Amino acid sequence: MTSSTTPIRLVRRADFIACSRGRRVTTAAFVLQESARGDERPPRFGFTVTKKTGGAVERNRMRRRLREVVRLGAHAGARTGSDYVLVLNRNALDRPFDVLKTDLADALLRAAVPRPARSAGRPNP
Repeated sequence: MTSSTTPIRLVRRADFIACSRGRRVTTAAFVLQESARGDERPPRFGFTVTKKTGGAVERNRMRRRLREVVRLGAHAGARTGSDYVLVLNRNALDRPFDVLKTDLADALLRAAVPRPARSAGRPNP
């Protein structure tokens, strides 16, 4: 990390696209997308807010709120070698700050749970 309290931000479009193809965890205020990089570097975070969620002032406020949640330590549950993108929705604007912190911590825990193995084909009737 660049400092003890500032998480590394995602800035390259390719990293955001890689996260969109990865694991997803939905909460009331955002969707957490995760992509494993396969290295041992600290986790990185990116934030996305679509125009359909509101005007520029509202979108920027939502982004600032979630960036602060990550900065304050909710990123402690994030795994090294992973990138995370938070796709914010309208609820991120009005949701209480403490609840946002809990939502992110829970989403990071849910993303860390190993997925069950998928079967290779259709089951026999």
